[in-house]
Amino acid sequence: MGIREVKRELDPLTSAQLFLPVLTLSFFLLVPLIYMVARAFFHKGSLSLYYFSSLLENPDFIRNPPNLNFLRVSNTSLGTFMFIGDMGPDLGILMNSIVVSAFVTLFSAILGLVSAFIIARYNFPGKSVFRILLLVPMLATPFVNAFVMGKVLGTNGLFNFIFHDVLHLLPVKVQISGLPAIVLIQTISFFPIVYLNVMSSLIGIDPSMEEQAESLGAGGFRIFRDITLPLSMPGLAAGSALVFIISLEDLGAPIGLSGAFGSGLHQRLISFYIYNEFRKGLGSVEQVHASTYASAVIMLFMATAVFILIRKYVTLRRYAMISKGGRFNPRVRKLGWKGVVLAYIFLISLISAASFPQIGTFVLAVTDWAYSGSPLPTELTSKFIESLFERPDVLRAITNSLIYSSAATFIMLLAGTSSAYVIARRRIPGKDFLDSLVTIPIAVPGVILAVGYLLFFSSYASQSMLDPFINPGLLLIFTYTVRRIPFTTRSVFAGLQQTHESLEEASLNLGAGRGRTFVSIVIPLISQSVIGGSLLSFVYSMNEVSTSITLSSLRPEQGPITFYMSQVVYSSGAVGTVSIAAALAVLLMTIQLIVMTISTKILKQRVAFLGV
Repeated sequence: MGIREVKRELDPLTSAQLFLPVLTLSFFLLVPLIYMVARAFFHKGSLSLYYFSSLLENPDFIRNPPNLNFLRVSNTSLGTFMFIGDMGPDLGILMNSIVVSAFVTLFSAILGLVSAFIIARYNFPGKSVFRILLLVPMLATPFVNAFVMGKVLGTNGLFNFIFHDVLHLLPVKVQISGLPAIVLIQTISFFPIVYLNVMSSLIGIDPSMEEQAESLGAGGFRIFRDITLPLSMPGLAAGSALVFIISLEDLGAPIGLSGAFGSGLHQRLISFYIYNEFRKGLGSVEQVHASTYASAVIMLFMATAVFILIRKYVTLRRYAMISKGGRFNPRVRKLGWKGVVLAYIFLISLISAASFPQIGTFVLAVTDWAYSGSPLPTELTSKFIESLFERPDVLRAITNSLIYSSAATFIMLLAGTSSAYVIARRRIPGKDFLDSLVTIPIAVPGVILAVGYLLFFSSYASQSMLDPFINPGLLLIFTYTVRRIPFTTRSVFAGLQQTHESLEEASLNLGAGRGRTFVSIVIPLISQSVIGGSLLSFVYSMNEVSTSITLSSLRPEQGPITFYMSQVVYSSGAVGTVSIAAALAVLLMTIQLIVMTISTKILKQRVAFLGV
């Protein structure tokens, strides 16, 4: 491409559209991360692997030999119990995180693939209902969902009450905690991510390819193995990679289980380790040990490595296409009565187990279940819902979330629309770099970004509005922006793909400038995608967990909803405060349902709630 063509493409509008996202993502994503990585590799003023080697030699970080105890049976005053996970396994903080994320990814891939194949490939009564119910686990209930599962799986929990005390199906009572509980909670929360991505891939498969294999004598399983599964791999790979990264950074499960079980092996994960070390440095950055930076770099390396492995599937172009679905009528068959029975058994069992955290959260919000001391609630109450409008600390958290999320959504709207338009319409050098830049936040765990902000802005913006010890709320706006901008950009990019360039070219040929064409032609044509992306970004920001609870610990009065929820679930001793967190979760779910309704009914869009 010649210099003249580049100058023609880089008109004032395009230059501004390039400048805004590149500046935002460079200053609030790349620079803090690079600075954190650099700090981790320096010891006493020189380049060194000292902090990494000290971590790897730490028996808490990598346990040698590992504790592989999985279960034990013990007689207690409440009866004979089978304890799963309370004494092990424990392979050390690093290996625990890798193993947990690997198992969550494996189980989520299996459940997501099977459920997507059933929904995409077969017709049966109630299919549309199951399609919707499979998304219920993605409704945001941070921290509270793990607390609910702790109430269910505990010694005096609902599971033992039903299956041991009432139905007498179990010879002993069961308690599940530690790493097995983490795997269970994360799997039922994250498998819909794989389900949505695989579903999109299956819908986009040309049915003639499967029909040709069938005409050549291939049976159902062989068609699935040789044709359907390979063609659905982009969705399966992208969904599985997202699950691995989200599982690796998840703080909701270990903090929620801490509220139900107290400290335990569920805290021996790298995400919780970094968060806990971060909280020790509330006074100054010097109180955060440099090994925390090293562990953050290790976590960043693992997430980035997974992202690079599936890079060809999650570029903005491919990522947008996955969300749109295909051009073909998918190959769908009607199930016989035996198939319907098997499908019902699988889907009802899966949905019942996966939706229980959301159901339990609602029960916590309107009953005394959190402190009743019994497996079941004993009375209804509206005081926890009313507290959302009466308690000053709760109102402050809600107000903070609304302000931060609205401001971040506005920035994402400008930067995301600009970057999507440049990638979709302009032919300039460096466009692929912009594509990578707006996609890579998917691979960056929020707690890592929070550590990078602490280091960089406390060093170079001390005593200013960007000092995390003075104004973490402002930094939260930018963390929301950079972490959620891929989904805004994806939505707008998908809208641009569905709009032909000829309308813009006609406007330019009639004498309108690029700026006027963009405002008068492009924006109205993609307005539904812009609104849908903005709503989606707003919900994602309201539900943001890891950066919210980490940065807000520096100034709790500036904390959003999720920070307040983490505090009352993790360390509350007051009766009923966990139920207030449940009421806040009900509020978040309500907002999410409203956005889903607007997107599907009014804007005629289907949005995927990844819930990170």
